[in-house]
Amino acid sequence: MHLDLIILIVSGLASALLGLLILSRNPRQAGNRRFAYLALGLIFWTTSNYLSDHATRDVLFYTQMTFVSGVAAMFTLRYFLENFPNPYVLKNNLYLRAHTIFSIVLLPIIFTPAFIQSVNVDATGSGVIRTSNLYYLFIVYVIYSLMLMFVILRQQNAKLTSNTQKQQLQLVSWGVILYSFLAVLSSVVLPALIKSWSSSRFGPAFALLFIAMVGYAIIKHKLFDIRLIVARSVAYSLTIVTVVLLYGFVAYGVIAKVFFKNQQFQTNQRVVFSVLTLILVFTFPKIQLFFNRVTNQLFYRDAYDTQAFLAQFNKMLVSTYELTKLLSGSATVIEENLKPTFCFFEIKETETTPKRLIGTTDHPVLKKDEIKVINSVAAIKLTVITADSLHGKQLQLKKTLRDNNIEIVAKLVTSAPVKDIGYIMFGPKKSGNLYSPEDLKIIEIITNELVIAVQNALRFEEIESFNLTLQARVDDATRKLRRTNEKLKALDETKDDFISMASHQLRTPLTSIKGYISMVMEGDAGKVSKVQQDMLNQAFFSSQRMVYLISDLLNVSRLKTGKFVIEPSRVNLAKMVEQELDQLKEAASARNLTLSYTPPENFPDVMLDETKTRQVIMNFADNAIYYTPAGGHVTVRLIDTPSTVEFRVEDNGIGVAKSDQPHLFTKFYRAGNARKARPDGTGLGLFMAKKVIAAEDGGLIFNSEEGKGSTFGFVFSKSKVGISSTAETLKPEAKVVVKA
Repeated sequence: MHLDLIILIVSGLASALLGLLILSRNPRQAGNRRFAYLALGLIFWTTSNYLSDHATRDVLFYTQMTFVSGVAAMFTLRYFLENFPNPYVLKNNLYLRAHTIFSIVLLPIIFTPAFIQSVNVDATGSGVIRTSNLYYLFIVYVIYSLMLMFVILRQQNAKLTSNTQKQQLQLVSWGVILYSFLAVLSSVVLPALIKSWSSSRFGPAFALLFIAMVGYAIIKHKLFDIRLIVARSVAYSLTIVTVVLLYGFVAYGVIAKVFFKNQQFQTNQRVVFSVLTLILVFTFPKIQLFFNRVTNQLFYRDAYDTQAFLAQFNKMLVSTYELTKLLSGSATVIEENLKPTFCFFEIKETETTPKRLIGTTDHPVLKKDEIKVINSVAAIKLTVITADSLHGKQLQLKKTLRDNNIEIVAKLVTSAPVKDIGYIMFGPKKSGNLYSPEDLKIIEIITNELVIAVQNALRFEEIESFNLTLQARVDDATRKLRRTNEKLKALDETKDDFISMASHQLRTPLTSIKGYISMVMEGDAGKVSKVQQDMLNQAFFSSQRMVYLISDLLNVSRLKTGKFVIEPSRVNLAKMVEQELDQLKEAASARNLTLSYTPPENFPDVMLDETKTRQVIMNFADNAIYYTPAGGHVTVRLIDTPSTVEFRVEDNGIGVAKSDQPHLFTKFYRAGNARKARPDGTGLGLFMAKKVIAAEDGGLIFNSEEGKGSTFGFVFSKSKVGISSTAETLKPEAKVVVKA
């Protein structure tokens, strides 16, 4: 194979492979796409050069294509440098536009006789080209292109702040200079001097030199961040070669000759090869891991353990609630792993906390107008935004990020309500590498975790700030409350005295009224008609309710003074329930309700405070009747279980809303629907019922669903009310004093 063809193939494959690797790294990044175009331009130029030197037919056409490909190579090279290592626009954009127009205009001229008259092949096989006047236009184009690229490289270098990027640009610049100088020398200058185009065949070698310079920049200074792809490719290749050489040599080279010389493979041989296969299975991952580590050291020094990074980061998040320490520690952990040149947080101002910039000491100091521009990332839907991904209307934001050497902005966005509470900003990597897709995923993960931690820290700050400002108010309010409390205590004592006195004074006339009504109902004053009997029943029931209300008021007063006393005595609970319900039959009938109760047989006597327990029974049953609509039913049960006695009042009335249930048994509290159904209630009945049952060592029964009914009642352990587990023996009576 001819040496020219070998150089062409090597150069073409190297250009294509490098272009594809860089393009696959991030096809959306402008610099990667432009390098791929440059690689295509180099392949086009080197191929055209080779064909023009070795063609036996259509030599003129191939020669013309050599000049066309030369224009393409120059244009794509300028187009690439324009975006390397950062997007850049010359102060006067006219030069770039002029170069583009020059390139387009020159292409059709190349195919005219005014550019090349003819091409002849001499005896040595070299092409002899007769050029015309417009050929010098191509020389002007080459000179203008080189000058323009020199200006771009110089101004790009002046704008860079990263040492690594400067080293990358220096290597690529030398590659461009050498490639351009040698290509122009061999394809333009020497043919004009020696009147022969034989020197142009070295074009592929010069292109290979440029590709080698870029490859060296990739390995030495991590250009384009394709090291991981290259490293893994090399690692897999070395692993496969090692496995093939090691196991192929051992299995077929040594074992077959030493142990199975001149023999066909038998069963024992297959066993040995099977064992070797098992060894291969177990050792292959270790070999692969070894080469991964070696290639990482050569190509990818920025590698880090993702799990270890996240574990370290989460440990930092839970270590403190102080925002400054939290964010400073987070920035340190991020720097240790992702290795950015800087990492800092902008936390927005809230109603109680100021705006802050927290992070590493060498982060840029942003101006007010720059912060305003950066805040425009709120309109971008992505959480993690790279400077390279910005385009169109976002060019101002891109310029601000570039001016401050900010590579990535990650938004701290709360979920409910959706709002930005701040940003994380990352500088370029210290090594000059680009952030990989894996890096961006990690940044998104830690951003989501930081949102919760920052929210908690801000709440903690708000609480601390509130505590500091509140303390003075609390002290002042406490003094006022003490004075007011003294007045209230005096008023409360006066109120208690009044309630106690009024209750005692009301009990005597009410007892008299109740007694006379009872006598009239029994006929002591003469025969009573049915209408009169109904009226007297209502009057008697109302007076009885008044007695219970006065008893509740007295008991509340006694709770305050510590005189509320439980006096247990032997009572028949079944008979007591029946007597109380007899007083409510008329009321239930008047409301068109079904009141049902079946007294249990042989119900044991218990030790309870009869008067106060009667009040509880009456209260539960009375409430059920009043809060059950017409046509409903109220069922009263008295249950004797092996270990307890239970009393239940079940209805299908209005029920109690869930929001009211936690407060139902507190003093003076009434549920909303109860206030509408019965405006004259006091909210004392359930409160006193709870106090009485608790004082008697019992427990309340309560279950309710709004609109479907309620169950109220109480339960006593038999041992607590004087009933033993083996025999129904009653404990001696004892007084219990209950405090509020």
